[in-house]
Amino acid sequence: MIQIAVMGYGTVGSGVVEVIEKNKEMVNKKSAQELNVKYILDLREFPGDPYEDKVIHDVNRIMEDDEVTVVCETMGGLKPAYEFTKMALTRGKSVCTSNKELVAAYGPELLELAREHSCNYLFEASVGGGIPIIRPLNYSLTAEKIEAVTGILNGTTNYILSKMETEGADFDSVLRKAQEKGYAERNPEADVEGYDACRKIAILSSLMLGKHVDYRKIYTEGITKITGDDFVYAKAMGKTIKLLALSKETPQGAIAMVSPFLIDLTNPLHMVNGVFNAVCVRGNMLGDSMYYGRGAGKLPTASAVVSDVVDCARHQGKTVMCFWDREEAVLADPGQVERAFFVRAKADGREQVSRAFPGGSFVEAGRTRDCGYLTPVMKEKDFAERYAALGDAALGRIRVEG
Repeated sequence: MIQIAVMGYGTVGSGVVEVIEKNKEMVNKKSAQELNVKYILDLREFPGDPYEDKVIHDVNRIMEDDEVTVVCETMGGLKPAYEFTKMALTRGKSVCTSNKELVAAYGPELLELAREHSCNYLFEASVGGGIPIIRPLNYSLTAEKIEAVTGILNGTTNYILSKMETEGADFDSVLRKAQEKGYAERNPEADVEGYDACRKIAILSSLMLGKHVDYRKIYTEGITKITGDDFVYAKAMGKTIKLLALSKETPQGAIAMVSPFLIDLTNPLHMVNGVFNAVCVRGNMLGDSMYYGRGAGKLPTASAVVSDVVDCARHQGKTVMCFWDREEAVLADPGQVERAFFVRAKADGREQVSRAFPGGSFVEAGRTRDCGYLTPVMKEKDFAERYAALGDAALGRIRVEG
């Protein structure tokens, strides 16, 4: 029997217990032995909960119990999750987590600790929620040299952009609706400013490169400056707007970025709407493959955590290989990346825009109070300088993917 402890009995933690109990027969069969939740660690009491007899408040009861061999860390944040995870791994207890913040910050250290103590640190749920992406990168695509990863990695921002496009609504009103539905937090900064997606692409980039990509060095831009007017022009161009997290290896180093992009309707990510997420992976032999599903939510995320628990049960005393070293990856200067940009400006700024970006073209969308312009391909650094020179005439800009 595999005895399990769940640290953090919030949305995901309670989902983990529910998945193990509801799917007990199937999960036990796939684990080749019985799984049992012995402890649930939380500061709170849960009177009336069907598992209230398992709730404890002292982490040392878990750490000192040799019967517990797998710990599910669903607390979130860095403290005390980092300390508790290290305690478990040094005692030879495998840890399965959904904590993207912790994985992005300390992934290589915790993986190394797991190897030293013949246990596992698994984090399938930390990037795609219920979408399997870590395991494909580690197992299914091991014969591939991964050249690029591009994804819609945040359901909240994707929901907001989808609603802005289909309903012609403004950002603030859609955000309020997302909060009412529970798709957005009361403080949505981590989502709408791109920080959540940044940590996720840092994890995927690290697995792609086998070296540590520091999320603090990834250029990150959110969706707060996107307007309904931008979608009018996007439609006129046969495009849509998505918050993309992307990573690509180049001779100058890896390019990693989170930003809103205009994408063609031929791009498979254009049909990923609402709270759904997707990740596109390009391998040098396979070419493109795509992984799609619910990127968040109680049961989808919990299901991914439990899949890691099953992996741990199958590999007792063995470490599942994961190529992510402490050595820091070289990141290319984002200012040297070349791409086209969409610029929206005041109607009387048409001449100023065309002088700033010669060789581009105006986008006709039947509007009189502003104008849209598609620049030629140019370096990010050069674009930024010319865009800044537009001053008050500029109303917004969006990168163009592809």
